[in-house]
Amino acid sequence: MTTFVGRGAEISLLRGLLGNHRLVTLTGAGGVGKTRLAIEVATQLCADFVDGIWYVDLAAVVDAGIVPEATARALDIPIQPGGSATDTLLRFIRDRKLLVVLDNCEHLLDSVAALVTAALTSCPGLTVLATSREPLGVTGEVTWRVPSLSLAEEAIELFEERARRAKPGVTLRRETVFELCQRLDGMPLAIELAAARVRSMTLDDILDGLCDRFRLLTGGARTAVRRQQTLRASVDWSHALLSEPERALFRKLAVFRGGFYLDAAHCVVAAEPAQVRDRLSSLVDKSLVVVDDSETRTRYRLLETMRQYAQEQLAASDEVENTRSHHHHHYAAKAFALEDVLADHSDRVEQVVVDIDNLRAAFDWSLEIGDAASAARLASALQPLWLGSADFGAARNWFDIAIDCGEVPPDVRARALADRAMLAVLVGAADGSEADEAVRVARQLDDPRLLAWTLAAAAASHAFDIDYDQASFAEAIDMARCQGSPWRLIAMLVLRAHVAYVAGEPIAAGAAAEEGRDVADCIGDRYGSRACRWQLGLARMMSGDLVDAVAQFRQLRSEANAIREVGWAAGSAICLSRLHTYRGETDEALRIASQAISAAHDVGGFLPGFAQAALAVAHLAAGDVNAAAAASEAWHDAAAAQPQSASIHLALMAQVACARGQLTTARRWADEAISATRGWHRMVALATRCHIAAAQGEYEQANHDIQDALTCAARVQAWLGVPEVIERLASLTTDQRRAARLLGAASTLRGRTGEARFAVHQPAYDDLIAELRTALARSEFDIAWADGAALDREQMIAYAQRGRGERKRPTIGWESLTPTERDVVGLVGQGMPNNAIAARLFMSPRTVQTHLTHAYAKLGITSRVRLIQEAARHL
Repeated sequence: MTTFVGRGAEISLLRGLLGNHRLVTLTGAGGVGKTRLAIEVATQLCADFVDGIWYVDLAAVVDAGIVPEATARALDIPIQPGGSATDTLLRFIRDRKLLVVLDNCEHLLDSVAALVTAALTSCPGLTVLATSREPLGVTGEVTWRVPSLSLAEEAIELFEERARRAKPGVTLRRETVFELCQRLDGMPLAIELAAARVRSMTLDDILDGLCDRFRLLTGGARTAVRRQQTLRASVDWSHALLSEPERALFRKLAVFRGGFYLDAAHCVVAAEPAQVRDRLSSLVDKSLVVVDDSETRTRYRLLETMRQYAQEQLAASDEVENTRSHHHHHYAAKAFALEDVLADHSDRVEQVVVDIDNLRAAFDWSLEIGDAASAARLASALQPLWLGSADFGAARNWFDIAIDCGEVPPDVRARALADRAMLAVLVGAADGSEADEAVRVARQLDDPRLLAWTLAAAAASHAFDIDYDQASFAEAIDMARCQGSPWRLIAMLVLRAHVAYVAGEPIAAGAAAEEGRDVADCIGDRYGSRACRWQLGLARMMSGDLVDAVAQFRQLRSEANAIREVGWAAGSAICLSRLHTYRGETDEALRIASQAISAAHDVGGFLPGFAQAALAVAHLAAGDVNAAAAASEAWHDAAAAQPQSASIHLALMAQVACARGQLTTARRWADEAISATRGWHRMVALATRCHIAAAQGEYEQANHDIQDALTCAARVQAWLGVPEVIERLASLTTDQRRAARLLGAASTLRGRTGEARFAVHQPAYDDLIAELRTALARSEFDIAWADGAALDREQMIAYAQRGRGERKRPTIGWESLTPTERDVVGLVGQGMPNNAIAARLFMSPRTVQTHLTHAYAKLGITSRVRLIQEAARHL
């Protein structure tokens, strides 16, 4: 005997049904566990039926005419020769209160229905619990379809229990058991037969064998009826009960993957709609087809076991090619209709997403018959779906297969190359050569629609190529506006905003994103709207409009969480972390970034590196240089797979190295960042190298870089980070009043943007303020500060660039020391060791030593004792 596993909720429900109804029929596919469940429910109801529980197994009954006799024998009722078995049975039951379990009724429906009707009418104390692969069809019958076991708990528990009975001590990997049970649709019979195989096979071998499950899943208990000893016998039994038209429909349904709607069945079967509907309903009643009516439209599917059986039946017929061709035509038509949708766009895309497995089957059929062109066309037709998904890798795989499997017409190849290039852009692996080839073909064909698309793909693919002429993108978008395909225009505008972000141009990025958002909202393209608002948030961030940027990404994260879109949620959270960092809310930034890292790794692509970069910036802003270094190294490792997109974060590596006192390394990273970036990103890189050059005593280089940074910011109207640039310039000037004005201007700009100063830079800033207040009378400082604070952004830039190239600090002597170097020297003068100085100033001991080395050189001394003496003399 084996234990009964799970079904607690089902048992409670059925006990309730039997308490309120006199006929309950358990239906479901063969092997789903109807018999075991009925027996378990009946056992638990013994106390409710004073005259007992009676079990009648009709599996072996072949002659429908002897159903009453078989039932009477099961109830130990003697039948007199020549007497009526039905009358005898009814007389016995009439005044008794009992429960009769009628098991396996599906092949005797008419006889069982007649007997049950008579018994329930004549015997008020009788309750019947029947099991059948289809309903009895009796008045008052309550049918309840037995579901598969829950995969998370019951199916695994059943497999593990049966496997350990078959092979005590066997080691079972839960994740493999879960996959196995999932492949078996949670069907108890199949699970038990698979578990028995652990005597001679590993779990992986069993899993691999499920592609031919009817050969694998044999060897059930010898005491079981024949159809329960092998999986094939169980399905054979159900199949034998079908009419020939039902069998024809059943085998043709094998071409579907993951389910289908009624219209698809009409198309594939190529019969009268009413006939298809009626036969499909019959297959549902006979538990060969499963119904999902949780949507507004009823969806049907075959359990995998049934699908494999139907596939065998189809393969044995001469209908394979015709059936699969009809299937391909139906789903390809759905895909081709996506591009020109003018309303409810995302709803239409989501309807197609439901059938992605069927679309893959259609794609595979094209390949099997050597029609690479159809495969490539289908892959391209699904581009609205691909761009809205998070699994760009799987999407690229379709194009890889279609493009490489055979010859396709030039226009089809060009479109497919452009589509694949766009997907590569989104994972940071752009290949401009393919997109360039597509452009050449489109120009040769003189196809304006194709040309616009390929130009957009090429421009996006070359986003990180600072020498590429992006004027072609404007040409592509102008063409798209006149071609009557809003979805194409939206996709191009998303990519245009992306290219502008990479170029560090917030005005261009924001304009493209806003236009794309408006068009997307007009046609109901929720993905396009999200993508545009994402780019708009980045544009607002570069512009220094942190309040609006935060609002954009909070809304995006909320929407993503509502629809359980992990990729969008993680990406939005990462951007929020960066924004909180810039606003000085480093605790919140660290919390969000840390939470986003796990989700980012699950999604893959550029997100893991993006998340680590956000974490590194937050740690750096908080003054935790070591943690920032660890996160930046993690970013560097993750970015190896996307070398192009890594360029916009190279300045981060320089900033962290500089904070650690690794100035040579920092300079190398900064030089690389400057050479690889443009616009706002280049401004950040230049400001970073300015800081490094000043720490190295190269003030001319520092001044040159800071002025170039201001020029970049003014040219593209990117204001995030400009306050720090202005403050850096103030630290380099020898004119104290000018420095105070610059600091006043920077303070006002911080107030307008909400940008906070990184903690790692705060000590140097405090030193500079103290130095200026000491050098200037209070009124002089306040007046100069107020003069600077009154400047608008354009006036501030003009003032900052006035007198560009002027000499800064002297190169030797006490006046040549930077504020930070003076601070370090002052703490040395107080007798503090390097470690203590590092802790006080939020820097590494190595950075302290670097500042001391510069101080020794500028002061012309070689010992710490002499340095203490110099500090005492000047401080």
